[in-house]
Amino acid sequence: MLQIGQEVPDFEIEVFHNEEIKKVKLSDYKGKWVVFLFYPADFTFVCPTELKEAAQLYDQFQAADAEIISVSTDTAFVHKAWHDNSDAIKQVKYPMGSDPSGKICRQFGTYLEDDGVALRGTFIIDPDSILKTVEMHDLGIGRSAAEALRKLEAAKFVREYGDQVCPAGWKPGDDTITPGLDLVGKI
Repeated sequence: MLQIGQEVPDFEIEVFHNEEIKKVKLSDYKGKWVVFLFYPADFTFVCPTELKEAAQLYDQFQAADAEIISVSTDTAFVHKAWHDNSDAIKQVKYPMGSDPSGKICRQFGTYLEDDGVALRGTFIIDPDSILKTVEMHDLGIGRSAAEALRKLEAAKFVREYGDQVCPAGWKPGDDTITPGLDLVGKI
């Protein structure tokens, strides 16, 4: 399983995107931030709420120079059918990745062997393909796309201003912290 701070090896994934099924590589996004949203399955209950929320914030992710790629073990054909039939998923404009073998899910540590599906996992990868954040949830617990966007913005800030760190709940424009011995025990 990948660890934070490791380079994510390049891989290829089939996606449904803009009414097409095509293959993309992680390296196609070199120089951009990438947010992977792993989820259990299409045509389910919590998943469309998560992907819809991400779709509603997609412009903000793109403004932050990031691409979202959702991933499940369903095929790209199932993604298309879901996109064509679900009012929530019709809002999705980002690539929907297909991992029917579970190979990519296993690489990221989301794959449930007994069920053949992925846990809910959010992974933020920097422009150099370094894994920066990991968040995983049980199948019944939905995640927040707004929180993923906040984490992306914090990761971008720390990358740009490496001498500063972002405290809990930090949002762009909030105060940051410059670590130093003078602060030990005073926060």
